[in-house]
Amino acid sequence: MAKIQFDKQRVLDAIDVVVRQTMNMDMMWDWPCGVAYFGICEAYRATGRREYLDMVKARVDEYIDLGLPHWTVNTCSMGHALLTLHEVTGEEKYKQVAQSKIDYLRTHALRFGDSVLQHTVSAKNDFPEQAWADTLFMAAFFMLRAGVAWNDQELVNDALNQYFWHINYLQDGKSGLWYHGYNNIHQDHMSGFYWGRANAWAAYTMAQAGRVLPECYLYPKYMDIAGSLAEQLAALKLLQTENGLWRTILDDPESYEEVSASAGIAAAMTLKGNPLHVKYINRSVEGILANISPEGRVLNVSGGTAVMKDRDGYRGIPRKWTQGWGQGLALAFLAAVLESENDQGDGAL
Repeated sequence: MAKIQFDKQRVLDAIDVVVRQTMNMDMMWDWPCGVAYFGICEAYRATGRREYLDMVKARVDEYIDLGLPHWTVNTCSMGHALLTLHEVTGEEKYKQVAQSKIDYLRTHALRFGDSVLQHTVSAKNDFPEQAWADTLFMAAFFMLRAGVAWNDQELVNDALNQYFWHINYLQDGKSGLWYHGYNNIHQDHMSGFYWGRANAWAAYTMAQAGRVLPECYLYPKYMDIAGSLAEQLAALKLLQTENGLWRTILDDPESYEEVSASAGIAAAMTLKGNPLHVKYINRSVEGILANISPEGRVLNVSGGTAVMKDRDGYRGIPRKWTQGWGQGLALAFLAAVLESENDQGDGAL
């Protein structure tokens, strides 16, 4: 069986500097922090270094003491770290905050159609009846993890329903790639571009679904996840650049290479465990490591991106600044690479 080729110490060193740089960032309780701390939790799982989790714990405790914001789909992403903290420490306060997020998603969050979560970034009705791929990471994947951890079958089913409808709304059946967003009012994909990070949110969370959900093959809607992911990864591998990366508009050769999307896509391939993808993962190992600065900044990560109106809108998003989602997705990828030594993937599913 083909194996991912990497220098273990180099990966461990990269993880360490990225974790420490991430903890130097003054992020608020929102999605940048949620993705970043998820990545640190994954780094803890892969390395066994408890100090990584302790750093997250200390910061989350500080946030809780300072007071928490109103929940949105995006702020629910911090639920990932809360689930890990509760699992490892047993402290009920983390579960209680996570439960309040789940209560918001179940009973207060805006939905449309077949109970599909509308993507929200504030207390306002920002994007009426719009489904974004981002929601899979911020909410659906969190709901699935919580449902399994708490043995809540209704919550598991709700999470799988989110995956199911996001697949139906956002994946292009011809190319296998994902659009950024879907507008249910107008029944269209708005500008209709295959945005790189949207595909990362989709691929990574779908790759995680079968690993998180016991006996996933007994859930009909999971089989749609498995099929969607297989077709998406088959399409994505053909769009990888010679540098082992993917572009911010995947099929646009004039768009820049974007590292958060690249890390998320490569992490999905790593978790999936298809030996045909190993050569692409190997390229990504080098491509991602080349974009980590000596002090631990993940470089060439695009800023926060709404569903832009045109191609130039996506091309023009700056990639100068250190972003929590870039730090977190890079850590998720490097953690998956480390764990690949003892990981068999999910086989035919």
